Amino acid sequence: MTGTITFAVNGVTRTVAAPPFASLADTLRERLHLIGTKVGCEAGDCGACTVLLDGEQVCACLVPTAQVEGRSVTTIEGSDAAGLIERLRDAFLAHGAAQCGICTPGMILAAADGLARNPRAGRAEIADALGGVLCRCTGYVKIVDAVMDVARGADAFAPAAGAGAAVGARIARVDGRPKVAGTDRFGADHQPEGALWLRLVRSPHACARFALGDLGPALARHPGLVRILTARDIPGENSFGVFAHIKDQPVLADGIVRMRGDPVAALVGTREAVEAFPDADLPVVYTVGPALSGTAAALAPGAPALHAGAPDNVLTRGRLERGDVAQGHAAGAATTSGRFETAFVEHAYIEPEAGYAERIGDRVAVTACTQAPVMDQEDVARVLGLPLAGVRIVPTACGGGFGGKLDVSLQPILAVAAWLTRRPVRMAYTRTESMASTTKRHPATIEARMSADADGHFTAFEMEGDFNTGAYASWGPTVANRVPVHAPGPYRVPHVRNRTRAVYTNDTPAGAFRGFGVPQATIAAETLIDDLAEALGIDRWTIRRRNALGHGDATPSGQVLHASAGLPECLDAVRDDFAAWLASAEARNRAGPRLRRGVGIACMWYGCGNTSMSNPSRMRITLGPDGALTFLNGAVDIGQGSSTVLLQIAADALGVAPDRFRSVVGDTDLTPDAGKTSASRQTFVSGNAARLAGEDLRGRILALANAGPEARLVLDGPRLSIVDGPASRTLDLGRLPRDASGAVLAGEGWYDPPTTALDANGQGIPYATYGFAAQVAEVEVDTVLATVRVVRIAAAHDVGRAVNPTLVEGQIHGGIAQGLGLALMEEFIPGRTENLHDYLIPTVGDMPEIAVRIIEDPDPEGPYGAKGVGEPALVATAPAILGAIRHATGARLTRVPVLPHRLHAALHPAAGPREAAR
Repeated sequence: MTGTITFAVNGVTRTVAAPPFASLADTLRERLHLIGTKVGCEAGDCGACTVLLDGEQVCACLVPTAQVEGRSVTTIEGSDAAGLIERLRDAFLAHGAAQCGICTPGMILAAADGLARNPRAGRAEIADALGGVLCRCTGYVKIVDAVMDVARGADAFAPAAGAGAAVGARIARVDGRPKVAGTDRFGADHQPEGALWLRLVRSPHACARFALGDLGPALARHPGLVRILTARDIPGENSFGVFAHIKDQPVLADGIVRMRGDPVAALVGTREAVEAFPDADLPVVYTVGPALSGTAAALAPGAPALHAGAPDNVLTRGRLERGDVAQGHAAGAATTSGRFETAFVEHAYIEPEAGYAERIGDRVAVTACTQAPVMDQEDVARVLGLPLAGVRIVPTACGGGFGGKLDVSLQPILAVAAWLTRRPVRMAYTRTESMASTTKRHPATIEARMSADADGHFTAFEMEGDFNTGAYASWGPTVANRVPVHAPGPYRVPHVRNRTRAVYTNDTPAGAFRGFGVPQATIAAETLIDDLAEALGIDRWTIRRRNALGHGDATPSGQVLHASAGLPECLDAVRDDFAAWLASAEARNRAGPRLRRGVGIACMWYGCGNTSMSNPSRMRITLGPDGALTFLNGAVDIGQGSSTVLLQIAADALGVAPDRFRSVVGDTDLTPDAGKTSASRQTFVSGNAARLAGEDLRGRILALANAGPEARLVLDGPRLSIVDGPASRTLDLGRLPRDASGAVLAGEGWYDPPTTALDANGQGIPYATYGFAAQVAEVEVDTVLATVRVVRIAAAHDVGRAVNPTLVEGQIHGGIAQGLGLALMEEFIPGRTENLHDYLIPTVGDMPEIAVRIIEDPDPEGPYGAKGVGEPALVATAPAILGAIRHATGARLTRVPVLPHRLHAALHPAAGPREAAR
């Protein structure tokens, strides 16, 4: 039932026809097209939909539209009399407080409410005001800093960068203004006229065979339902997957489901019809079988095979071997071992998967959130049975990804529906659907052993690791092959033997999540290092510094690090923090037994890019007859800032200011393939391609003018001046011939990092460069309640060269927040924690004080010396926190997350069996 409601929106009286119990968020978005109000959960858990109702912040998803009759609503598109919203926008830009931007409108409005109540609020009051809005990207630090500036009355503005001075400058992100204005268009923000809606009906069973009956009666009972699509409606191949030889996941299940949430049918019709359709009306009969949950069940003798290509349920194996581990252990004065377990971890990006598809003649265009547009294009073309050129992928703004939006999700079924109905088709996952059906961090079971001699020099390391890849392969092979390279940590270890397995189960698929298995392995290695330090009586900082990889050292794969190996400098940068915090913690602990302070330290390394595989990127810059520069950049920015960093690199290579460019990002019809946004590769790989494109265009301009390499370029509309002393000249760009794209000049750059294949023992050059870091964490443990509060973290990261220090710091803050969640609170349990109420991620109140120390050990292979930091930001945090808990309490934790019941069992083993800690 629809009613008429009148209320003021951003100072303008509006009358809207809407169901009275429809959420205010839905009415604002779908009926008034105010897309700045974002929807992340529809349950009041994330706060992305925060608006001001009569000046007070509310979650618009919880407010029935009828309740705003006669009242005043302010959305991010509006303003306030005090000018707080506009000042907050500027401060967020200046501080880099908007990363992906999906939570930014809610954050700004929550901050405006808080400052209206308390104009001179301090950090604690600001944190309270922001406490109802979740952010998965920033770690909240830059957000609070931005609001603090406004509270102090400061006007914050990011600096501009002139020609040749972009690299190293803290310029605002180039896509930042739409994020703070609420005009950035995410997947659910696209509302094509006349679009149908699509909803998937998913299996409630993790392992079953099924049969579908006659669909005609169900269609007849639900007017507005246009089609019910099943596996037989797929025009091409009914399968997709990351790897060309492992396309094992169906678009729509065909008689068998391997996980809870596998889609068995797709409902296409009006929004009202598909939302009202009860799943029980689908004529489907399931024959339920026993589900294999966890790797132990899948590897047990006699376990049924989930896929024909893996009769033992082992998807793939990884291996690295160097030296003789038996000899290495024999040479050790101390040896330690352990069994470590990690859980499924949910990406928890605030934007659920969303988008639309449209058939245009014999082509299909899919507009959706993604981290890998060309990979999407390939899979959609395969599913439709079309040539690659028949599919266009247009990435929307991406509201967080962290690896979870590398796999295709809704793109193929949207394309199928649009192809068959010849109408635009929209879809948006619910929060529960997103969490139930998409990939997670791999749960791991790791057994590791490590030895060191009497001086603390490591002599041997070995590990066996099983990684639960779930029902489908996803990125399981990548995890299994990356972990053996990284497992010993960034240290000199002469004797190494590492073996891994990615194992199929009937659990939720596990895929890429910020680290590809390295965070799990690092927990094991860093715990063993603490064991060795304790056994040998050596300080924990000292034993790491003594073994740290540096220039000229060989890694366990035999690769010699000739440059950019800054771990020793990272450790030196946190030495004083470690020593001072230890002294402070020990002094505090003398005051009482209940609240215990502890300090931990951990290191990490991470190879940027694919493991021993071709990993190219191509970039293009065009110059139009009107003097317009266009940066055609296929690297999707998921909040990490690649659009800004790559533009800074390209601008300096060309020799003009970055604000002279227009950017086109990710569209497969317009941009060259830059590869996927993953593996911390875009700054290093696409950065080199951007540099080469800028240099190529610069070279063409200088050649046209017969100018020297030091000439300066000045653009003034269609006039391009090449300033080179007596040889200076000015070109009239309008008189130059144009190419097929309308450009008069263009430059291209292509780069593929130099790596080699690994041999049977994992020897070779798997990555062209590595990020390094050392982090120190201080925690406070309540030994009665068994709770942990992280007090402060010092993080030193070798990034080669900080192209944009503000964005680097933001990545480190965000990585630390996710590492804190991995250590202490995040555990995805299928069927139980499929929302942001039961699945906990860090809030602003959980974040510690963070001191970031940027170490620049330039990589000669990198663009202006730079390399990636996205994944390195997270890896060291969890083991540093575990080390701090151990220092505070003596409890050696080997399973994460360290939930209170697990910590209590470790602190009070006499209270019950240790199994209770599980």
